[in-house]
Amino acid sequence: GMVMYSQPLFLIGIALFSLTTLFQLVTLPVEFNASQRAMVYMGQIGLPAQERKGAFDVLRACAFTYLAAVFSALIPIG
Repeated sequence: GMVMYSQPLFLIGIALFSLTTLFQLVTLPVEFNASQRAMVYMGQIGLPAQERKGAFDVLRACAFTYLAAVFSALIPIG
């Protein structure tokens, strides 16, 4: 929209970017909940404590990538 100097395309781009950011915000609690449920399940199946700690670290890192994506969408850089 900006390149072609088209205000309707520019507004459509803003709307689509806003929807993407909203989708990321909605999926954030879902991801954290999924990580919690996975940890409970690993405890139920008898995964050794040392492996559970490693799995927890990986699941937490994965969940924080969603958080980083939301922040990067909300804070324009450049």
